[in-house]
Amino acid sequence: MWKNKNVWILLTGEFIAGLGLWLGIIGNLEFMQEHIPSDFLKSLLLAAGLLAGIAVGPLAGRLTDQYSKKTVMLISGFVRVISVVFMLIAIQTGSVWWMLVFLVLLQISAAFYFPALQAAIPLVVSEKDLLQLNGVHMNVSTLSRIIGTAAAGILLVAIPLNAVYILSMAAYLVLFGLTWFLQFDENKKATGVKEGQQKQGFKDVFPIIVKLPIVMMTLILTLIPLIFLGGFNLVVINISELQDSSAIKGWIYTAEGLAFMSGAFLIKKISYKFSPYKILFSSSMLIGFSQLLLYFADQPVLTIIAFLLFGFSVGCFFPTAATIFQTRVPKDFHGRFFSFRNMMDRVFFQVVLLMTGFLLDAVGLQKMSVMFGALSIVMTAIFFLRSRNLRAATTETEQSVSS
Repeated sequence: MWKNKNVWILLTGEFIAGLGLWLGIIGNLEFMQEHIPSDFLKSLLLAAGLLAGIAVGPLAGRLTDQYSKKTVMLISGFVRVISVVFMLIAIQTGSVWWMLVFLVLLQISAAFYFPALQAAIPLVVSEKDLLQLNGVHMNVSTLSRIIGTAAAGILLVAIPLNAVYILSMAAYLVLFGLTWFLQFDENKKATGVKEGQQKQGFKDVFPIIVKLPIVMMTLILTLIPLIFLGGFNLVVINISELQDSSAIKGWIYTAEGLAFMSGAFLIKKISYKFSPYKILFSSSMLIGFSQLLLYFADQPVLTIIAFLLFGFSVGCFFPTAATIFQTRVPKDFHGRFFSFRNMMDRVFFQVVLLMTGFLLDAVGLQKMSVMFGALSIVMTAIFFLRSRNLRAATTETEQSVSS
């Protein structure tokens, strides 16, 4: 796997683009703190961008299956570069509306880029290396987040906000350039698409999901980490205000990122001892406990422990889930499936984001954390009880799909 130049291009591109992304995210938080006083209004602005990504999801899925994944990644990468121009205008004018344009274009770009990337990964390496590459890929993403957030904190003090976004744009340009050098065989797949192109509607993916119980169950379980991730940035801001400490934000991102990397690094070894089911359910349960721990968000040490626990849990969860999707869903449906998954995540993310903003204003961080933690644990318990029936049906249904 490590002799494959496509692997190095993907990992290098992910790292550089991740730096640009997190420079932009921290810049977004800084801009919103200056111009938008209400947490709920902040969540509305962020949700508007997500809504745009959801709207183009079906189109993104169809195009990813019908055309070259590399081409889709290149076009979406170009749109991502252009989007930063509108954020620079927002900073210059102090207008939240220009930031809205930036967020909409950024999310539309992501709606095309990430399904194409997830569909391309199985074409780059063999199936036996997928879990390892998914783990390494997510580790690189997390490492870029740690460095990006730390660098953003330093840069915001040293240089103007618009200069931070210019650096973000430069990172996106590098990713665009690296994507040109990707080379993987899509000819066989592309031919199959052309032959049956008329039958390839976005809705065709739903019967496949229904016939693969482990895929459906994993899809539902991925909603549990989103209960935490949906309002992650708003939670971090509130913890900082609750503890009256700007430094805690950096500690939180660093602790969660390092723990995530540990989980993603160890998942290959963990997978030898435990089934994917056990990994997913155990991780989901730990995520719920980490949310409950934030009842003590006024205590710095317990706050860091909560984010360490959460980071390690999702570090195990997401590579396992990604590998299940890439190996169990037929490749002819990868574009539409990953687009549907992104749409589902975005809808739920949007709901959680709005709910987080509302609850932070209404009941406060600590009570909200207990509510979300209890919800995560209850959902995990319900899915675990139902999983036995799903597992019993998996072998029979997968055989019927393959035949």
